[in-house]
Amino acid sequence: MISDLQRALSAVTLPADWVGIRAVRQQSTYRSVRDGLPQGNSRSLNQGAMVEVMAGGQIGYGAVNSLDPDAIQEAARIAYEQAIAAQAWAIHSLTPSVRPPVVGQYVSPVEKPLDVLSVGDINDILVRLCNTLKVDDRIVQTSAMATTEEVETWFVSSNGSDAYQKLVLLQTHYGATAQDGAVVQQRTDNGPLAHCYQGGWELFLTQHLWDRAHQIGEQAVELLTAEECPTERTTLVLAPDQMMLQIHESVGHPLELDRILGDERNYAGGSFVKPEDFGSLSYGAPLMNITFNPNVPGEFASYRFDDTGATASKEYLIQEGRLLRGLGSLESQQRLGVPGVACARASSWNRPPIDRMANLNLEAGTESLEELIGNIESGVYMEANRSWSIDDQRYKFQFGCEYARKIEQGKLTQPLRNPNYRGTTPEFWHSLMKVGRPDTWEMYGTPYCGKGEPNQAIRVGHGSPVCAFDGVEVFGGG
Repeated sequence: MISDLQRALSAVTLPADWVGIRAVRQQSTYRSVRDGLPQGNSRSLNQGAMVEVMAGGQIGYGAVNSLDPDAIQEAARIAYEQAIAAQAWAIHSLTPSVRPPVVGQYVSPVEKPLDVLSVGDINDILVRLCNTLKVDDRIVQTSAMATTEEVETWFVSSNGSDAYQKLVLLQTHYGATAQDGAVVQQRTDNGPLAHCYQGGWELFLTQHLWDRAHQIGEQAVELLTAEECPTERTTLVLAPDQMMLQIHESVGHPLELDRILGDERNYAGGSFVKPEDFGSLSYGAPLMNITFNPNVPGEFASYRFDDTGATASKEYLIQEGRLLRGLGSLESQQRLGVPGVACARASSWNRPPIDRMANLNLEAGTESLEELIGNIESGVYMEANRSWSIDDQRYKFQFGCEYARKIEQGKLTQPLRNPNYRGTTPEFWHSLMKVGRPDTWEMYGTPYCGKGEPNQAIRVGHGSPVCAFDGVEVFGGG
């Protein structure tokens, strides 16, 4: 493939400053079961190429669903004409320094390849999960699904790039809905489709799978008779599966440089963060250490290079509570004059790369779970996101969880249903009072982070330990 792209690239005779070709082949499968009955069983193949051309300080794009050299040449011509036309409305002039040459490869770590299970094997597992979730007649619906993807990307450029990456992706989900009269409660495995990783079936077929499915069914029934979450200001402890959403919405999106530049306001709003805040803003408590890290083995958005060829490395976005850098590509960094990371990412071959999250993690602290809970006289512990709402500046938020327990005299006690909490981003992160040690750290992901016009749904990963926050407003209500 690389040799074919190199030949196509060498045939481009346009008077451009820089040309890049990113070819993508994506193979996917989807299997789903509801109430023990198969609902979905599909396989797809999607491939094509995006050609970027820099001319006159501007970048144009041309996408084609073919790897035929003539088709790529036509895409390059279209991209060149776009770049030339864009000069009349330029807001910033770019140079090839925003597309440095890159050579190398990355392949996801896999122990049990995706093709070792037949379609029948996968459906049998999903049916068994539904049956295991059905612990009581009050379980009125069960569901289970598994999606696999193999995404190969080849990248070449006129200044010497030659890169290959292969992502092997597994996304799984199962859950149960319980009902008793007018009371309906849902419980899933760490939240809807939270188990998204790079790797093979070893990530799903663990020794605890069936015990965990049984526990999820039991907890769905347990919530039917649980007390409503109280309305009060109290100590809030969040499990890693809810910290995933908290990090995503109140740290990831507000730090995207294109939002701060104003590029995203029409679709998804801006950010309360200002350009002058980098290097000085106290974003949270000193225990808050957020890293951008696409190098974590198995995390959903790991990679070696972003989709413009920039080399990815672990970087602190927030260190000891202070904001250091943003989530922005080389061109956004150049435009805004602030440090960023290698995060120009595209959802497919037919989309240009834009500023996106990848793996965004909260670094572990020093508290064991027992120590963290044991020092709390009164509070609420919450797991697994159920709902979210945040304003278009990523400032005020309100999140709901599936499952909660009271904390009384340093112990987790009775379950609570319909737990919610609200706050503002700076106030909330400044209330961070305890951070769990590495053995409480867990990672999850989502394939549905939406952004951009036309929309791009992309994969992101988030890891976090269990965390405690002081004086947070919690409340109930279905």
